[in-house]
Amino acid sequence: MEKKGNSACDTCVHFNAKGLKKLGVNIDNFDFVVALAGNPNTGKSTVFNALTGLRQHTGNWPGKTVTRAEGAFEYNSQKFKLVDLPGTYSLLSTSQDEEVARNFILFGKPDVTVIVVDASRLERNLNLVLQILEITDKAVLCLNLMDEAKRNNIKINERTLARDLGIPVVPTSARFSEGIPNLIQTINEVATGKIICKPHQIKNVPKNIEDAVKTLSIAIKKEFPTITNSRWIAFRLLEGDTHIIDALKKRTLV
Repeated sequence: MEKKGNSACDTCVHFNAKGLKKLGVNIDNFDFVVALAGNPNTGKSTVFNALTGLRQHTGNWPGKTVTRAEGAFEYNSQKFKLVDLPGTYSLLSTSQDEEVARNFILFGKPDVTVIVVDASRLERNLNLVLQILEITDKAVLCLNLMDEAKRNNIKINERTLARDLGIPVVPTSARFSEGIPNLIQTINEVATGKIICKPHQIKNVPKNIEDAVKTLSIAIKKEFPTITNSRWIAFRLLEGDTHIIDALKKRTLV
């Protein structure tokens, strides 16, 4: 699941010359959809620009005032559409940004979700990471701003982090294009199934809650057979999430 080597600087020329083609706003006929998620101020936009070639198509999410940014890149003859989700600290509250990010990961079913975190402030970023891993099992952690972490004498064991989270971890310094080729290769391998993620999820749920979740999950699957996140939806229903309840009533989950 993990990649060898913490920095892909030495392989930048190889991948850029032979494997990568930045497509900017040319997002037609794509093979895979990649969601880019993360807290504000993690360098997420810089990662987006590094992947797509400093160009993006912007508009608004349907029915929202939140900006939607899209771009694309091609790697090994396969096209990847990249959707830059609004920066958010959580997927659980009711702001438009959080609702948009959550709904796209939950219902948009991206082939890969790249979670961009600030390596120099990792602990405060992990809340969102763990929430996303409750929704999808196809994710990559982009450990960005490694240059800032190094400047602050912060060392991170990427192998241990990848093992604990159950997903690939790729260190980057996107502003210097360091680690971006390795990130692209990892995205490709998760999307194509070469890397199988086994993400960390909630364990040791009290029996009465677990029983309720199972009952609700079965009912949700029966009503919405194409939904793949019925367990997470069941948890949100138990917590009284009005947005999820409304989506169920209006049948807008798919």
